[in-house]
Amino acid sequence: MFAACRQAVCIVLLGAVLTACTTTVPSWRSKVAPLVEDLGRREAPGLFPQEYRSLLETFEHGEALYHVREDDAAADEYYQLAFQKAEMLQAEVLQHVKRLEAEKQRRAAEFAAKMEEERLLHAAAEAEMRLRMQQSGRPPDVDQSAQKKYKELTQSLPTSYTVRRGETLPQISARAEIYNDSTLWPLIYRANRDQIRDPKRLWPGQVFVIPRNFSRDEAVEARRYSSKKNQ
Repeated sequence: MFAACRQAVCIVLLGAVLTACTTTVPSWRSKVAPLVEDLGRREAPGLFPQEYRSLLETFEHGEALYHVREDDAAADEYYQLAFQKAEMLQAEVLQHVKRLEAEKQRRAAEFAAKMEEERLLHAAAEAEMRLRMQQSGRPPDVDQSAQKKYKELTQSLPTSYTVRRGETLPQISARAEIYNDSTLWPLIYRANRDQIRDPKRLWPGQVFVIPRNFSRDEAVEARRYSSKKNQ
């Protein structure tokens, strides 16, 4: 009697094991299901609606075969096909995101370049205005706002400059806050003859006086002297 019961238990256990083996989840489902869910949360439905709809239909067909018809083999074929579509769609989404980021960086760089160009143009215009005011010795005959701007500009002009490594007199003269004109370097040279033995050799740390109240004739003479030295 005991032996018969033991034999019956073994038969039941064996049947349970066989049943568990026949209800295994198709291998491709565990791979594609997370991809489908991830793509649905991201930009795929909006960016690539047709491709995402095709992927979803393929996956849902596999789900129907697996849950309704319980045809694991046929369902796995659709899951595998859905996985291939999901991988292709995922690559498309990643490429789109990269293109958007590259375009964003390009626009930011263009905007920064434009702003820098406008800043340089504005600085050059102000430097030219300051130079003309210095040459004339007085502000232009305009309204009070221009007079005030002239006063602010002239007060902001540096009256000295510390030489940096590798700089030349023309480079210093060409700076926007100095003269914005490389040909006016003789003005600096003449005002600092006690420090400059050779105009072509400057030493870092030298502090030069920057003449401000010079006449138009002095500016013309400086440009003439500069042109002779360049010949």
